[in-house]
Order: sequence, then C-alpha cells, then structure tokens
Amino acid sequence: MISIIITSYKEPKTIGKAIESILKNNLKDYEILVTAPDDETLNVAKNYSKKYKNIKIIKDKGNGKPTALNLAISKTKGETLILTDGDVYIGEDSLFHLLEPLKNKEIGAVTGNPISLNNKNNKLGYWAYVLTNVANKRRKKAIKIKKRFFCSGYLFAIRKNLIPKLPENLFSEDGFISHNVYENDFKIAYSEKSKVFVKYPLNFRDWILQKKRSAGGYNQIKKFNGIEIRSFKKEALGFLNLFRFVTQTKELVWLIELFLARVYLWAVIYKDINLNKKSHKSIWQRVESTK
Repeated sequence: MISIIITSYKEPKTIGKAIESILKNNLKDYEILVTAPDDETLNVAKNYSKKYKNIKIIKDKGNGKPTALNLAISKTKGETLILTDGDVYIGEDSLFHLLEPLKNKEIGAVTGNPISLNNKNNKLGYWAYVLTNVANKRRKKAIKIKKRFFCSGYLFAIRKNLIPKLPENLFSEDGFISHNVYENDFKIAYSEKSKVFVKYPLNFRDWILQKKRSAGGYNQIKKFNGIEIRSFKKEALGFLNLFRFVTQTKELVWLIELFLARVYLWAVIYKDINLNKKSHKSIWQRVESTK
C-alpha cells in the first residue's frame, strides 16, 4: 500500500484541488491522510472522505509541520510514503513516475519537480521561474555526476523506515529527512515528470518569510548534524549560471535584485544566531500570498 500524507494549515480554498489532483493519478491500493489543525480545512477534506473510504482525516495540535508529520506517519499503513502539501497540486501521472524509481532497492527516496504557477513577467514571478528551473537543472546534473541532492518538501516519495522522528522545532523537514536517507546508505532519485504546481510569494515580505525558514532551516540542520548543506558562499559561486535565463534588460535588473535579496536574506539568517532556540510557531509564520 502507498500512504499519501497531505499536511495543511488554514487552506480550505486549496485542499480540495490538492486531494483531487491525487485522485486523478489513479493509483491502486493507496490511502490519503489529510492532517490540519483547523476545522475550515478539515471540513472540506471531510466531504471527500465521505465519498472516498481511503481518505482519512487527522486533526493535529497546530504545533508545526514536523509534529503533524510525526502524528500522520504513525497512522499510515503503507511502507512507501508520499509527502505533499495542501496548497499545491500534482500533475496527472506524476505519482506513477514518482514511485517507479523505488523499484530499485538502492533508492530510498524520490523527489518531484516543483513548477511555478506565478507570472514570470513580474519580478517575483521571474525569481520563482529562474529558481525552480535552476533547481531542475541542478538535480539532473547531480544525478550525472553522482552528487548528493535533496528532496523538495512539495512532493517526494520515501521508504517509511527511512523517516526518523522529526524534532519539533525543525524548519526544513525535507532537508533533514533527505540527509537521513544518505546516512542510511540509500540514494535519492529525481523524477522530472513528477510535476507539482506551486504558487510562490507575491510580495517581498512573504518572500523573506518563506526563504528565511527554508534556507535558515538548512543552516539549522548543520547545527543538528554538523553537515553544511546550503550556505551563502555556495549560492554565490553558482549565481553566474542564472544569467542564462536573461532575455531582456528588465530581467537582468531583476536578477541583480535577486542577488541583493539573497545577500540580505543570508545576513538575516546569520544574524539570527538564536534560530534554533526560537519556537517553531514564531518562525513558521503563514505566507498569505502563496495561498
């Protein structure tokens, strides 16, 4: 059996589409577990559970995504898990392609391919377009040169026994889980055909909120495991590769502004030396414009 977990929080407008996109993939022998702390989201999901017996509803305590995942995973029946979110939706046939690499016993997890829904004709939309395309190219290159890369939290499949108990104050569960896959001598595969459609931030405030907890989360993993996964230095070294996406003057300006924004972001992250000591709720603020 395949167990699909959708983690969500105050997403009644998008949870239905997230569930429907999974149903359209026509998997055999699977269950869907929807976890959320709020009644608005769960009430929408319950309408689907009345029609489909393989959909289960879990009300978590609202203590953050890691705690919600720990709870949901404890209730799964499958030995293979697919993790995704309530504010994204999955392309047709994406799950078939996502599961295919797990037939290889050396593969412990498979990551999907996030696709930006934002309009690339404005600055933040262009940033999302560039960064998602760069991530796609880097994953494909990593496979060729046999270099480590990590799963995207928007969509990935994993063998259940490779998921450790997640620390409650964890900010980047995808990075933490991916590191554990490698530590157990398994590989991570990439399914470019497994598309997951994502709405990225529409304003700079939300962009900083989202990136602070994602990039900062990887910095937190270094404190947990002593392994540096992402840093400003690593980003800066690869920044010149982004100029291949420039086709007009305004995009060049936006790309320079992206570099300055990343400098500011990492300054905020490095300045916040107490990130590990803060509560999950104080850092994991809702990014409204992505909903």
